[in-house]
Amino acid sequence: MYTSTMNLIILTLLFLIPVWCEDSNKKEPTVFISILVRNKAHTLPYFLTLLEKLQYPKNRIILYIRSHHNSDNSLEILNDWLNKTTLQEYHKVIKDLEKCSEPCLMPGEHSPIGWTPEKFHHIMNERQKALDLARFHWSDYFWNLDSDVFLLEPTVLQDLISNNLAVVAPLLTSLGQYSNFWGAMNDDYYYARSADYSSIRERKVVGCHEVAMVHSSQLIDLRLQESDLISFHPSHIEDYPGPEDDLIVFALSCTLNNIPMYVCNQQDYGMIMLPLEDHQNLEDDMEILRYTLLETTSRHTPIKIDESLIKYIPELPVKTKLDLDEIYLINLGRRPDRRERMSYNLDLLGIDAKYIPAVDGRKMTPEYIEENNIKMLPGFSEPYHDRPLKLGEIGCFMSHYQIWEDVLNSNYDLVLVLEDDIRFEPYFIEKFQQFLEELRDRRDEWDLAFVGRKILHNAEEWYLEDSKTLVKVDYTHWTLGYIISQEGARKLIEPKPLEKMVPVDEYIPIMYDRHPNTTWLNQFPIRNLKAVSASPRLVYPTHYTGEQGYISDTEDTNIIRPVLHQQIPSGHCLSQNSPNDLECSGGN
Repeated sequence: MYTSTMNLIILTLLFLIPVWCEDSNKKEPTVFISILVRNKAHTLPYFLTLLEKLQYPKNRIILYIRSHHNSDNSLEILNDWLNKTTLQEYHKVIKDLEKCSEPCLMPGEHSPIGWTPEKFHHIMNERQKALDLARFHWSDYFWNLDSDVFLLEPTVLQDLISNNLAVVAPLLTSLGQYSNFWGAMNDDYYYARSADYSSIRERKVVGCHEVAMVHSSQLIDLRLQESDLISFHPSHIEDYPGPEDDLIVFALSCTLNNIPMYVCNQQDYGMIMLPLEDHQNLEDDMEILRYTLLETTSRHTPIKIDESLIKYIPELPVKTKLDLDEIYLINLGRRPDRRERMSYNLDLLGIDAKYIPAVDGRKMTPEYIEENNIKMLPGFSEPYHDRPLKLGEIGCFMSHYQIWEDVLNSNYDLVLVLEDDIRFEPYFIEKFQQFLEELRDRRDEWDLAFVGRKILHNAEEWYLEDSKTLVKVDYTHWTLGYIISQEGARKLIEPKPLEKMVPVDEYIPIMYDRHPNTTWLNQFPIRNLKAVSASPRLVYPTHYTGEQGYISDTEDTNIIRPVLHQQIPSGHCLSQNSPNDLECSGGN
């Protein structure tokens, strides 16, 4: 009996070994990528660069590129890119590029922007043709990919396939609430907001979520029998009930055949351009591109364009100081990544900023503290963590303090101060100019004007009279960005704050007399700084506390010796990891 059982086990294992070997040696599924291009010369350098960076075997990909009726140089860019030798790595490249004569409009069009019934009909035919081509080539997957999508996560295709779903898309966000999925449809088969839309879009709930529609980056598993029922053209759907719109046709071909659609947000996969309104033009699309590129850097490194496409990048704006005397950008020397990101953003915005090396708390010495006569405010304890000052907080204060000194020494009237961990509000330049114009009209009402900060939950703030953009500031945190006048800099320096130091974002509210700690307030008898803020704010942090990728350069340092009501002994600090006094090295 034992021998028979062992023989059976051995035979079973011998039978399974080839299966295991076969599974481990399987090639990746073949993917047919369909790309339709029209008047996308401004997005193509970025789109094509990111497409090539996908971490998926190119020899398992068929590229289908269709372009026509272009009034820009989209065809020139595509032809240049398609002539690259690296394109030979793809299994196959199918190009269908048509030239046109001016004005390069399709039947029924008066402008390349906007939608007509003829245009919808044309797009439905084009997308259906691409899907039929994928089926003809026996492709495992069909990926319908718009050319104004920026795929920032190189593993996106692998990730989508690994979910083993019939129809799936990566979450793609935009400058607004727009994205590449619909949470629900109304009775007329048009968009309806679902209760979970925001939580999916903002990645508060992570995973793959069944939704009413996905678009702009749909991956279809053609190996499944039910995929034959998916279509972009209403003629393929019996008793089609909806409007003639390629996206709605696609969604209903799935829904009516019980094929669920999913959007996956396990990673920050990328962004999508906002669609143009009928009254807009291609110049407006250029502005949308500029601010979309800015937003991509909040979670990813700046897009480094393929060398062959650099010549096609839209021209950058001429740099200015935004009608201010100076613009300061504070950056730690050990954070070149932030400087690179901000340089990229400032180039896109056309902002000429002066780089200010931040005072690094990690490198702070006892001599530096003594030379600058730095003393912690008697009785200070950080309100959220009940601890003394950290060296990083001293460094942050000194970075701003040096700027205030430079404002006075240079006899500047108005300057802008920016930190390096910010993201700019869409259409920042236009909004900032309006903000600055109102500030100039109301010079006697402010010394410091925040463009970015943290509004606390119990803040009570009100708009200045006859203003829709300026608020009187309550107790607030963060110094992400602010405009300061020469008078404001003088008011912040005259009280000699280095001799009774608190974090800079505690000191400024003290000086405009809105700090809740009266003990600290009383240490500064003259509190006459006038502070206002942009509302809505014009800059925000790239990451909030606790988010993936959040790093604090002030928190990640030692603390200064906590001695109350007496001068800090020169050259002493207290490590968080030891109860003993340590030399104030600033290191971890």
